[in-house]
Amino acid sequence: MESVFEIIAEPNRRAILNLLVSSQQSVGEIERRLRMPQPTVSKHLRVLRDAGFVESTVDAQRRLYRLKPEPLQEVDAWLAPFRRFWSAHVDALERHLDRMEKTKPTKRKKR
Repeated sequence: MESVFEIIAEPNRRAILNLLVSSQQSVGEIERRLRMPQPTVSKHLRVLRDAGFVESTVDAQRRLYRLKPEPLQEVDAWLAPFRRFWSAHVDALERHLDRMEKTKPTKRKKR
């Protein structure tokens, strides 16, 4: 079985996941929005479903897919140390910009 990282490394799968973040979609809607052929969409949805990233329900004659965020917890856990690294740097940048703003000379009106 592929790892979470191998699954989300594929650009078409990431595009599908991005669509499903906002709302559930049918295969046809995914095809149209991503301009992918139906067999390609179905293939990637099968991989995502088997890995637990998406689940489907039947609505009349359509199958609707929705995101299951649990597998992304592994990615979130892996990113945690990097997030702390960037958070410290972004905080330092914010403090630096605040200091620059306070020391910035103001323009005086000429008389």
